Amino acid sequence: MKKVMLIFPPEWVPTAPYLALPSLTAVLRQKGIPVVQKDINVESFDHFFSREFLEFVKSRIQARLKELRAREREGTLSTGDRDLKATLGRIQFIDLEHHIGKVLRAKEIMRSREFYDVDKCEWALNAFREVMEYISIAYHPASINFYPVESNLNVYRPWISDELLAAPDDGRVNIYIDVCQQLLFPAIEAERPDVVGISIGTPVQLMSGITFCKLIKRKYPGIHVTVGGNIVTRLKDEFAKKRRFFDEAFDSMICYEGEHALAWLVEALDNQTPLSEVPNLIYKDASGRVRVNEKLHTERVSELPLPDFDGLPWEKYFSPERIVPYLGTRGCYWGKCTFCDHGAGYIDQFRAKHADQIVNELAALRDKYNARHFLFTDESFPPALFVKLPPMMIERKLDIYWTTLIRFESLLLEPEIWDKAAASGCRSLYFGLESANERIIKLVKKDTKIDAALTNLREARRVGIWSHVMGFFGFPSETQEEAEDTRRFLLANQDIIHSVEMYFFVLYKHAPVFGAVEKYGIEVKENPEHDLALDYYYTPESGLTIEDAMRRYENFYRDDFNPWALRINAREHVFLYITHYGTNDLPRLYVKNHPESYSLAEPELIL
Repeated sequence: MKKVMLIFPPEWVPTAPYLALPSLTAVLRQKGIPVVQKDINVESFDHFFSREFLEFVKSRIQARLKELRAREREGTLSTGDRDLKATLGRIQFIDLEHHIGKVLRAKEIMRSREFYDVDKCEWALNAFREVMEYISIAYHPASINFYPVESNLNVYRPWISDELLAAPDDGRVNIYIDVCQQLLFPAIEAERPDVVGISIGTPVQLMSGITFCKLIKRKYPGIHVTVGGNIVTRLKDEFAKKRRFFDEAFDSMICYEGEHALAWLVEALDNQTPLSEVPNLIYKDASGRVRVNEKLHTERVSELPLPDFDGLPWEKYFSPERIVPYLGTRGCYWGKCTFCDHGAGYIDQFRAKHADQIVNELAALRDKYNARHFLFTDESFPPALFVKLPPMMIERKLDIYWTTLIRFESLLLEPEIWDKAAASGCRSLYFGLESANERIIKLVKKDTKIDAALTNLREARRVGIWSHVMGFFGFPSETQEEAEDTRRFLLANQDIIHSVEMYFFVLYKHAPVFGAVEKYGIEVKENPEHDLALDYYYTPESGLTIEDAMRRYENFYRDDFNPWALRINAREHVFLYITHYGTNDLPRLYVKNHPESYSLAEPELIL
């Protein structure tokens, strides 16, 4: 049987494994297919904060400075080059040993009990950010970040296919080339896989994912490279139309859910079945033609094996506890929101495991991986499960902690429901508010009842569950006064809202609103050059423009966000603090209570 290597590329939050690879691995191993899973995302962050890589970065800076000086002597420097030369000239004199010591110490803090000293934790996060600035300069004009995860090569845009395919050939700005050569190629040499599968789950992974694909195909032409993941599914039609991707980057694509489809692909490559029979597959046939298989497969979630995390580098995640992701449902039980494009990743919308199966699987994962912290990655946790699951978890004495995304629900008003949720280990909830204005709530088809939302928040606060509230400004036709309703709701309820995340409305290609632009009174501005775009610029007939919504978003963070500004921001890190201290009342986490927090004395360096 052919050997498979599964790769999760940068960039994702490096606090816990992403569930895609363990889900695929479980089915492959169940079928007797040898598989190695590589979380290159967390390995790359661990590598960035190492002596080896930072000394490599120093040599890059020196080489680039030497090149610019030579061009200066030739008289060919632009104004931008002169500015870069000056920056590189200054930064080469920093005390690199000092910063190496800081990030080594910072990794130690993030992975030990010292993490729970918020002064040390914040110091560590800032140490990572400082070093990322140093790394970014070596790849100028790229901007490489630790957290939030929003790195950008800047000169290459992932939503333009020609630029996405050109970036893997530019070692000057594309840091993922070095990541591939230093981390991925050695792994391939050691494991000798026949098939490499790369899971691209988020838009920010497109650049690294396609870079890995192209470099692997070039260096190892005998390896079958396949890609999958939510973003690949959303771009399936665009990729299928562009044979260049199949010629230069990958041999096949698996769309929608990939567990069994990948296993069947491996069997087909072993000549057990024709590729044309593999569901969910797009591939290039022997004649060079791109084929889109009509056969589709939806997973029966109750029949899938337990996710298999064996082989992932638990010791490299930036958390002191093992946090295990878990999916009890697929799709969204609500499935009506007009702004949301998540449903594009599934053929069928909502499927759920039985509550007793969920409890059994949580117990098995707890025991196998010695873990007590679980992250439900469901798109929206169903109210029926929120009611039914906690009493069963309590009866089984799971003794775990958990967190999830959830809607404000009129079905979740009784105090006993919240008592049980807290007793079962629920410690934080991420609520999608979107808007607090009645007309906009109806337009987005969220159907939130504000009174119910307030009850949910009060009950969560009472039982010790942290409430994070998410919303946005600028849904088409929303007026300034209607946007103000959301702002007022948040400010008026600071005492029961622990943290807040606001956005501005984005018109996603696969969201229902995009298919009804006339109904919502918007004119879409499509740019033919942006052939891989997943969202679009638009102008509304009435209400806030995109610029107005962005201004509201910026003003909110400038003028109103202070009550919720946190010293640590990753939801997994906040979750760990709540479980460690046993309370959702954590004043030390807020910047407002520690205005001096960014000028702390450094912990003693351990080199």
